[in-house]
Amino acid sequence: MADSKKSWRQRTSGQSASVNDVFTMVTDYAKQETLGPLRGAGRWLAFGTVGALLIGLGSSFILLGLLRLLQTEWTRSSTGSFSWLAYLIVLVVGIVGMVLAVSRIRKSRLYPPEKGPTS
Repeated sequence: MADSKKSWRQRTSGQSASVNDVFTMVTDYAKQETLGPLRGAGRWLAFGTVGALLIGLGSSFILLGLLRLLQTEWTRSSTGSFSWLAYLIVLVVGIVGMVLAVSRIRKSRLYPPEKGPTS
């Protein structure tokens, strides 16, 4: 009976070492496959957010400058019944700019799909 318990303990200690090895390998693999891409996605999102904010701020300044230019240099738009025309022109220019910017977006994935062997 003592021999069967001893052999069982030896078997479980040997098995627990292999279970620990498997557990360690699985956790290392999960960290490698999840944390690496998440770091890359975080950088991608951070640069995209900062870029979008800067482009939005710059576009706002350009549109505001266009509005001030139209109101200052075009006397018809600053007085009378056509005072709204400068705002309409700036609105149309802004919409055209947004449409052009959105039409230039081509990247739909974070990582491109893997190419298979060419044969």
